[in-house]
Formats: sequence, structure tokens, C-alpha cells
Amino acid sequence: MAAAGISLSFSAIGQTSNGGKVNVSSARYLASNFEGFRFRISLLCHSVRVGVPSTASPSIIHCMSTANDVPTVSETKSNFLKAYKRPIPSVYNTVLQELIVQQHLMRYKRTHRYDAVFALGFVTVYDQLMEGYPSDEDRDAIFQAYINALKEDPQQYRDDAQKLEEWARAQTSSSLVEFPSRDGEIEAMLKDTAERAGGKGNFSYSRFFAVGLFRLLELANATEPTVLEKLCAALNINKRSVDRDLDVYRNMLSKLVQAKELLKEYVDREKKKREERSESQRANEAIKKCLGEY
Repeated sequence: MAAAGISLSFSAIGQTSNGGKVNVSSARYLASNFEGFRFRISLLCHSVRVGVPSTASPSIIHCMSTANDVPTVSETKSNFLKAYKRPIPSVYNTVLQELIVQQHLMRYKRTHRYDAVFALGFVTVYDQLMEGYPSDEDRDAIFQAYINALKEDPQQYRDDAQKLEEWARAQTSSSLVEFPSRDGEIEAMLKDTAERAGGKGNFSYSRFFAVGLFRLLELANATEPTVLEKLCAALNINKRSVDRDLDVYRNMLSKLVQAKELLKEYVDREKKKREERSESQRANEAIKKCLGEY
């Protein structure tokens, strides 16, 4: 679990040197250099593996998408833009647009069913991406608009992510993987996931799910590699897929840090240019004043 020590701090980047917000056109210029990072985001979201049951209960059918109610990708993106109309700095917007396209494809798979671990994974990625955004209020509003555009409940995402995080903090390496033999709200959620992943219901594996698993391990301080193996076995998840997807996640975080550092360098450089121009202007004014007095 080498990624456990990774942390992101964007607070120095989300603002200009004088406390103002990042200029949108400047951020757009920088975003053109982030194609490698966008590729990593695409990899993070694109892999979706499906377990298809032979039969489905009425409650599961209710959660499945049908051909009649599936919006297009452009409709989902349009719903997002209608719900949040303020400009988003391109260093963030470029990634958000990539994410919402890929998550749309996950959301409207025939076998899709909402999953709390998936929600935890998405919330983790979103919060790390948007950490240090110029406005906390706008960051929350963007989250609301994003999830609503997918016709899901943003409050459910937040609530389930919080419940899983609180539960994981109270676990040990041993108790984390012993959920099948215990009772409780979170244990019931995980048992349901395990049953569906084992072929008794609809389940679509994605890399957001892998990130959710990683977050559980991280909060429980379960750093031993064997814990992930046992947790995957208990949930009927392929550990090789999780290992591969966590590698992509770690690489994504690295690219994200580089992108933020690039933006910070640009902001600092522009600040220095403004200061130099200001000093030159003051010097010229002083010279003119002296010549006028002479």
C-alpha cells in the first residue's frame, strides 16, 4: 500500500498571489499541457467489469438502466453545465469533463447498481482532485451538479462515504476482513456487495470501486499486503484487477500533483512579471516628477 503516504495540497495553487482567483484563460492555457494526465484519468474510469446474474429480483431490476431511459453523454454533460453555470478553471474542468463522460458510461450500463464502496471511491477521487479549489462553496456546488447530472443522489454519495470512513477508522486489519461474520449497517452493505459480485445480483466492477477499497484499508491502517488479498476474497473481487487499478490511481495522483505544480509555477511567474512592471512604472513616474521639478 505504497500510496498510503500520498497527500495532495492545492491550496497554494487555487489562488493567485494576491489572494484572487486563478484567471480562467491562464488556466486554459495550462490545461493544454495535461494530455498525459487526462489519459490517466481515462484509464481510471474506463475499466468496468461486469458480473451478470442468471436471474434478478424486482428490486435489482429497478436499479438497472433500460434502453428507454438512458440519456446521451451530451445530455448528461448539458445537465451538468445547466446546473453549474459559473466558469471552472480549466485545470479542474478538463478532468471533470473527462470523469463525467466515463462515469456516464458506468452509470448507464445495463447491470449498473449503486454501490457504497464505489461512492466512497468517487468521493475520494473528487475530493483529492478539487482540494484547494478557490471556493469551498463552489466545490460543493460542482459536486452536487455533477452527481445530479448523472441522475443520482449527491447526498447519498456523501452520507455513504462518511459512514464507510467512520466504520473503517474503528477497524483493525483483522476486523476489516471479518465483516461476513458480523452484524451492522456497513457489514450488511459489504455482504450485499459480496453476494452481487459473486454472481447473485448485478455488479459492475470499476476502478472507483478499487479506490474505495484502498480508502477503507488506509483508514483502518491496514498496510499489510495480505489484508487486501483477504478483503478481495471476502468481497469476491479479483485482486489482480484491484492491484492494477490502484497502480493507475497512484499514477493519476502523481500526474495531478505535477499539473498543480505547473499551475503554481505559472501563477508565481505572472506575479513576478506584474511586480517588475509595477516597479518599472513607479521608477518612470519618479523620473518624470524629478524632471518636472527641475
